[in-house]
Amino acid sequence: MPDLSPQRRKLVLAICCMSLFIVGLDVTIVNVALPTIGSDFHAQLTDLQWIMDAYTLVLASFLILAGSTADRLGRRRIFRIGLMLFTLGSLMCSVAPSLGWLVAARVVQALGGSMLNPVALSIVTNTITDAKERARAIGVWGAVFGLSMALGPVIGGALVSAVGWRAIFWVNVPVGIAALVLTTLFVPESKAPRARRFDPFGQTLVIVALASGTSAIIEGPRRGWGSGLIIGLFVLAILAVAGLVRYENRREEPLIDPRFFRSMPFAGATVIAVSAFLCLAGFLFLNALYLQDVRGFSAVRTGLMTLPMAAANMLFSPISGRIVGTRGPRLPLMLSSVFLVLGALLMTTFTPTTSLLVVAVAYVLMGVGFGFVNAPITNTAVSGMPRSQAGVAAAVASTSRQAGSSLGVAIFGSILASGSTFTHASHVCWWVAVGCAVLIGVLGIITTGRTAKASAARTAAIFTPSDGAARVTVGQAAS
Repeated sequence: MPDLSPQRRKLVLAICCMSLFIVGLDVTIVNVALPTIGSDFHAQLTDLQWIMDAYTLVLASFLILAGSTADRLGRRRIFRIGLMLFTLGSLMCSVAPSLGWLVAARVVQALGGSMLNPVALSIVTNTITDAKERARAIGVWGAVFGLSMALGPVIGGALVSAVGWRAIFWVNVPVGIAALVLTTLFVPESKAPRARRFDPFGQTLVIVALASGTSAIIEGPRRGWGSGLIIGLFVLAILAVAGLVRYENRREEPLIDPRFFRSMPFAGATVIAVSAFLCLAGFLFLNALYLQDVRGFSAVRTGLMTLPMAAANMLFSPISGRIVGTRGPRLPLMLSSVFLVLGALLMTTFTPTTSLLVVAVAYVLMGVGFGFVNAPITNTAVSGMPRSQAGVAAAVASTSRQAGSSLGVAIFGSILASGSTFTHASHVCWWVAVGCAVLIGVLGIITTGRTAKASAARTAAIFTPSDGAARVTVGQAAS
């Protein structure tokens, strides 16, 4: 990729952030519309879970393939295909005649989405090579996600109330078309010097592991945790993971190189991403049901109640990016853990009559926690892997986020479907969130210490220029 002027680099960042915006907007908009969609299609709770998880599962399954394909065939080319598919999928969602068609359209959306955020982030990291400038850019990246979350519930609530739930998918279309035109005009093409070859067997194992595990969690309450189907799905997921590790270790050019996970910072960032986005997706899913089904709020009021959380996320994401750029990831991870624990603990006290001030305070605490966690995850994942494989690096981080999102909706939904009252079941969900938040703090300490830095150095030493991978420094791998 040729060197670009500072103004051109900012333009590329802005164009890439447009894809993040429509994907983030889609998540929060759909959550707000879930009760209305459920009412129109007479859907059960598990059906609502599939509206969300059909998207996140496909997204998680194909992110790494999209990243490696972009490294091989051209990042701009794959990014443009993703924009076209996501826009088409949005149109299909808006005219879906049944729940099954809506879920199928969400799959098309997800196929496009898998080619957007990781590839866009790869374009950004290959365009902005200075470590501090890149950290600031990732902070902006997080802020855009926060902005999409802030606008999503408000726009979604207004559209659902004024027009209907189908209108929530219309907003993606003009943004997607604009991003496609701007990408064609201003984003330069780039490829990895030596990209990995296609790994169909490894890709299949990833899909099987994610789909079978999540399906078992979602369907467990309805079919019975001891049923042969559910036990079989869990066994299949375990076998797929074991087979993936064994197969990828023996492959010369694996889909997911297991050697990168020898680096404690990189492995820790993966677990932190799963934990953080499990909390986020679970929160968004539970929040819409709590405010509309339990409190009886309209879609518009639900969106406005979600705004403090989203605004806090938007405000603290760039702050986190600046801290990561100057002091490393430990402090933002610790702050994220503290705020998430406080927010989740406060939500364990929620009842159908809880003061709205208490609800708003809890939402702000959660928003601050989410704002602090995103930049250190991304920076560690990208910096801890060779820059020539930036597409794969970004895709691993994004896959961890989407896997966490799928688990969040699946686990929180299964707890709600356990037969307990909503209040009791939701409290159990928030205690799960407390556990995830504590894990983020513990890993934030462990993965930034001397032992972790040494493991990152040993991992970096494995990769030589002859492998097509640039060496990374201890500081980069731990930052």
